[in-house]
Order: sequence, then C-alpha cells, then structure tokens
Amino acid sequence: MKKLLKYLSPFAPDQSGAVATLFELGGLIVICDAGGCTGNVCGFDEPRWFLKRSAVFSAALRDMDAILGRDQKLVEKVVDAAQSLDTPFTALIGTPVPAVIATDFRALKRMVEKRTSRLCLPISTNGTAYYDEGASVALSELYSAFATESLPVDPTTAAILGATPLDISAPSPEKLLNAAHALGFPHVFCATMGGSLEDVRRAASSSLNLVVSPAGIATARLLQQRFGTPWRTWFPVPDLPEIAQHASVLVIHQQIAANAIRESLEQRGTEHVSVATWFRLEKELARPGDIRLSSEEQFADLANRFDVMIADRHLRHAVPAFQGTWVDVPHFAISGRLEGTP
Repeated sequence: MKKLLKYLSPFAPDQSGAVATLFELGGLIVICDAGGCTGNVCGFDEPRWFLKRSAVFSAALRDMDAILGRDQKLVEKVVDAAQSLDTPFTALIGTPVPAVIATDFRALKRMVEKRTSRLCLPISTNGTAYYDEGASVALSELYSAFATESLPVDPTTAAILGATPLDISAPSPEKLLNAAHALGFPHVFCATMGGSLEDVRRAASSSLNLVVSPAGIATARLLQQRFGTPWRTWFPVPDLPEIAQHASVLVIHQQIAANAIRESLEQRGTEHVSVATWFRLEKELARPGDIRLSSEEQFADLANRFDVMIADRHLRHAVPAFQGTWVDVPHFAISGRLEGTP
C-alpha cells in the first residue's frame, strides 16, 4: 500500500505545527478534540511543554457533542476558560473530528469574540496534513490579526519567521539568534520562540525577515505586501564532517534547512548534492531533481542512488540496505529528537 509507513513512526501532524507556532505567545489555545490529539501534542510534539507554561486546553468533546455539532457547548467552555485566564487572544485548533463534521471555524470565531471581547484565531487544521501546513496557517492568522500597525523601519533589526522546535530541533532559539546577530543585526526578534506578542505587533519595524522554514513563507509575503519588508530564506548550517568532492549526497530535512546544507557543501567543493523532503517543497526554492518524498518505498529506491545521506538517523529504519555514509542531522518532526540528545 502506497504511503503506508511500516518502519517509520508518524510525523508530526498539522495541529502540532499550529500549537507550536502559538505556544509561547500567551494565548488561550483550545484543541478541538476529545483529548487524544492534545495528549499527542503535549506528550510527543512539544518539547517546551516540560520547560514552560502555556494555556493549552482540550475541548474534551464527547462523541455525541462532536457528531451533533453542538458548537454552543464548545463556546461555553472557551468562555469559562477565558474568564479565569488573562490572555490576549484565543486560538481554536482543528483536528480530524471537526473536519469530518465540517465545523465552521469562522462562525466559532465570531461567537467566541462576541462572548469574550478578545480576538480569536480560527486554525482549521484537520489532522491529516503534516506539521508545516498547520504552522503556516497559524502564523498567517497570527500576523494578519496583530501585525497591523505601520512603524518606522529600524535598519539594525531583523525578524525570524517560521521557527518552531519541530523545524529547528531545539527548545530555544539561542542558536538562531546568535547566527542572525553574526549577519550584522544587533537586534533580532523571534516571536514564536523566545519572543512575545509584542514582537508580532512591531513586525513593521523589521528591516529584513529571515524565513527559516517553509511555514514562514506565506507570512513573509503578507508582511512584504503590507509593509514592504524584504525577506529571504536562511538557516544556520549544523557542523558537518568532510565529504568527498565527488560523492553523491542526499540531504533530507525541511526544505530551507536542506537547501542551506546543500549550499554549504557546494561551497566546500562537493559537486553532487540533491535535496529531498517529506514536507512542503516550494517550487521557487527547488532545483531540478529535488524530490518531495511520499512513501517508504520511494525513499528506499532513492537512497540506493547516493553515497552519503544527511538526515535524521530515525529514517535509516526505512532503508536497512543502504551501505553508504549516514550523517545524522536531527529533525524533531520526524523523530522527536533534539540536537545534542541520544
């Protein structure tokens, strides 16, 4: 059966990407499920859950509530939580059940905003896409709602877009911020990791937006259209061993990280480097021959064509016959491994 994962564990889904994007911004995050999706997000897909506090709730919908579409019950729960928490916004995160019964998230947004007098972000994820899709939707909704004020541009300031632990495989943005400072920006803010809602509100003051994952591209385009802020893709390259000049190399990660690794290898003299990803593959960022992976069978066939694989070592389970060199670069959305952990 195509696309069946027999050797690999499931990758982080879209609701996890949405929660990861909003996790540190102080909002009331409501996952519209019966409890299972929330358990997966907090137990497996969000390493900051054990380090920081965040108002993440499950709607705890009973079967009949979901089947009959009793939206009023969900609104009442949200209102009760909002009355006990001083949060600047509410986010409603979709899961498979509301997707199956065609829940109208825009209508829920209006109902919640009327009752709570605070902005509500409707994130209509459905649990069937990967994390980057949910992260992209959540980031776009966030900046559409809060990055509205035109401000003087500060040439010493840059912003990082699209950063979550699922992409950078670290619970803090320290490495990103240090690398961005080295580009010549004394002031760098990363709203979704280590930042705040105020960083979103002052988005117009940034002189450049650094997009570290495909999830940030839609928002970068929004800010360029709204404020004229230029953007470019960027990712700090991890330490890599020396690789033979004529070796054929396959890099597997999210597309922007993989492209950065490829460019680094080419600058060091490696001639044959290809990129593949299990996630979004933006056409304007791809070269001929770059591949969007969709099955273990496809991956196994592809791996046999290369001498060196640069990817999370968890993927090796799917290619036991691979005899080349494997360079481990963690990707938390795939394996749940952070940099520097066994």
